[in-house]
Amino acid sequence: MSLTRARISVTPVVDGVVATVAAALLAGAFAGAVRPLLAIAVAAGLVGGVTGVRLVRLALRIHAAQHSFGPCRGAGFLGVGVLVGAVSVVHLTRVPQSLVPVVSAVGLGVTVVAYVLGVLLLPGAATTTGVRLRRASDGLSIGVSLAFAGWLMPPPGGMPPAALAGFLFAVGGLSIVTVTALRAAHYRRAALLCGAGTGVSVLGLALLTMLLAYGAPDRTLVAASVGLVIGPLLIMAGARRADVVDEPDPVDEPQTRLSSYPLLTVPAMLATVAALYHLITVGSFDHTSILLGLAVIPTVVIREIMSAADVRRYARRLAEQSAHFRSLVSGANDVTMVVDDDLVVRWQSPAAARIFGLSDADVVGRPFPALMHPDDAPEVTALLTAVLAEREASGRPPLVNARLRDGYGMWRDTESTVGDQRAIPEVGALVVHVRDVGERRHLERTLHQLAFTDQLTGLPNRRELMRTIVSQRELSGHTGALLVIDLHGMTEVNEVRGREIGDAVLIEVGRRLRVTVGRDDLPARLSGDEFSVVTVEGPMLAYALGTRLLTALTEPYHLPGMIVHINVSIGLAELTGGDTVDDVLRRADLARRRARQLGRDRIEWYDSYLEEQLLHRMDLERELPGALERGEFDVVYQPVLALPERQPVGVEALLRWRNPTLGTVLPTELMPVAEDLGIAGEIDRWVLATACRQLTSWSAAGRDLWLAVNVSPRELVSSDFVARVKAVLAEHEIPLERLVVEVAEAQVAFDVPAVVTQLGALRAIGVRTALDDFGAGQASLAQLRRLPVDLLKIDGTVVAASANWQPGDPPGHSRPLIDVVVSLGKRLGLEIIAEGLESNAQVSQAEAAGCHLGQGFALAHPAPAERVEAFLEDHRAPS
Repeated sequence: MSLTRARISVTPVVDGVVATVAAALLAGAFAGAVRPLLAIAVAAGLVGGVTGVRLVRLALRIHAAQHSFGPCRGAGFLGVGVLVGAVSVVHLTRVPQSLVPVVSAVGLGVTVVAYVLGVLLLPGAATTTGVRLRRASDGLSIGVSLAFAGWLMPPPGGMPPAALAGFLFAVGGLSIVTVTALRAAHYRRAALLCGAGTGVSVLGLALLTMLLAYGAPDRTLVAASVGLVIGPLLIMAGARRADVVDEPDPVDEPQTRLSSYPLLTVPAMLATVAALYHLITVGSFDHTSILLGLAVIPTVVIREIMSAADVRRYARRLAEQSAHFRSLVSGANDVTMVVDDDLVVRWQSPAAARIFGLSDADVVGRPFPALMHPDDAPEVTALLTAVLAEREASGRPPLVNARLRDGYGMWRDTESTVGDQRAIPEVGALVVHVRDVGERRHLERTLHQLAFTDQLTGLPNRRELMRTIVSQRELSGHTGALLVIDLHGMTEVNEVRGREIGDAVLIEVGRRLRVTVGRDDLPARLSGDEFSVVTVEGPMLAYALGTRLLTALTEPYHLPGMIVHINVSIGLAELTGGDTVDDVLRRADLARRRARQLGRDRIEWYDSYLEEQLLHRMDLERELPGALERGEFDVVYQPVLALPERQPVGVEALLRWRNPTLGTVLPTELMPVAEDLGIAGEIDRWVLATACRQLTSWSAAGRDLWLAVNVSPRELVSSDFVARVKAVLAEHEIPLERLVVEVAEAQVAFDVPAVVTQLGALRAIGVRTALDDFGAGQASLAQLRRLPVDLLKIDGTVVAASANWQPGDPPGHSRPLIDVVVSLGKRLGLEIIAEGLESNAQVSQAEAAGCHLGQGFALAHPAPAERVEAFLEDHRAPS
């Protein structure tokens, strides 16, 4: 066990032994076995000496630990007081009887002073000099008043001067100690123990002094001296409980000092009651009474002066705080308003005039909702009423967003915080802090515009479109549709005429969208040349809207110095389709792609079959590149027969794509994809070379046939097409007139002037030309007359439409369409070929109409070159 722990364990034992010995001595003195005064002196000296030394050592340890005299002064003075009291009691046994009152009074005075200083300097009792002076003043006032009352109560004049002095010291000291202990700010238990020990010790010593002065019996002395033993022990217990660290004393606050003002009335009332009682019972005052009465006045005056200083200091601090508050409120960016239970404004801060231009006459006395915009006033009233209905604050203060009319008649965006201060007596109302958020709202709108608006056209962007679709999908029982619009030709506009013209076209597109759509519809720009519209209408009205948009957007764009034409493809999808917003956009985009594949200026609805077609198209686009190098292309040939003789006169080369995954793909599917991928010309050149090679083989076998080859319009209008055709024919030694270049009627509109030029160039070198699928497209008679073609191939639909006509039909029936077409072709000097003949009836109908040439399944199926050779061998004309 360490030395420190040994000391701690021994301390209670020593205290117990000392207390036991002191109690035994006093008991022996009371029983007569020991001289009373000697027993008192020994017991008080033993307890006082040990306790005093302990307190002094405690003070030294505190000083050593804190390196400061402040925390240890209280314990030190208490130890000195205990030691002085013990010494005073011991000296009572060594002085003559005549000097006992004097010695007792001097010892009591010194002891009281030490005790008072010890309690005042005790940590947590009174931490500042001002507080200690007030405690001393209050206690001294009460003590003098008690001494004055005590002097007047018994018959005056009977107390010796020394006893009177001791009595005054005891009463004054006890009053100061009592006031200090009761009003301790911190460590109240320690202060109460020290105060109680001090009071017991002082009362014991004072009582012993008075009894000795009056010659009281010995047993009375022993009973009165018990406090000399108990008091130091209580002081020691309290000093050990006191913390060694001083903390800020709230008693030093002005409002706490002012709360002690009732103490000023206690001394005056005690002195007045005692004086009236003495005057009634005795009738006159002696000199000592007069002096004691006059002594009450200075203590009361001093306390009154100190209280007045406190009041002035408190008033000065309140004035400073009020000025500080006014400066804060006046310079704040918020306007503070006090609103009562009737929602009437009782007060507003001076900042209202600076921020909103509002005077007190404009606001005070008016209902707070009346200051707001009429559209916002009901919501403001409901929110304030809800706050008034809640007696206790719940969470964060509510926010009020409303428009406030300022002093200039303008509506300002404001945000108000409502605080319920009805529980505070000084306020007793709602406190509303109003701030101007106009700049913030303007910034929010600007940021929203930047984040959700296309900067070129001013339309909402993709992000805003997605938010709108989400909100529309959340509406119960409401469908709506999404239209995705694709502009064709914008790349050429930007490349040929410049970005500025392209931007002007896009801006005009945005304007036409806004004008065409409904009030509840949302037009948006998705990307460079892709727009969209979210409509709240159902499928039929949405399709009608798409038709109007198609008409509006395909009208010519009249720009300074030029006119721009663009084509449009529109895809539609219902908002309720799919699991997410991305699904809706994907479906509408698939419909838009289908519309683009089928041509220009079209509208397509999304359905599951459409998605299958698009997926098939994607497969084609994925597999087609490299198919020529992989050897997947093949050419089949369909003979063209002379109908009267049923003899082959020519063959048409038809392309087939044999893909391992997709199977056999016909040109109707293959060539549009090839054109979009830019490889149609390469395929056309391969077909021409392959077919010419096969024709050379047949010519060498003595078969006089001509060859028809289909050409895409892009390949036809290329600048070197005629030269390449001539070179291929020369390479395979084929006469120029045995090649027929076919162009489909539906593809002539691609570029009519260029097509006419190229067809004329082909005819000029001897190559024959043909217009394929006539009757299935929209070629006009004027275009037919302009086209330099030699053969006119009538589409199978024209022949099929005429198959039901019989020669014996009444005259009212119109002539078969094929007769009209054949007659027209002959008038233009064209050779007619009826293609797509599926039955013998159609063959007969074509032959009857005057068609000398025919082509179709009823005559011969398309087949590889080997099977065509067998067909030609079977139909060889007799020599």
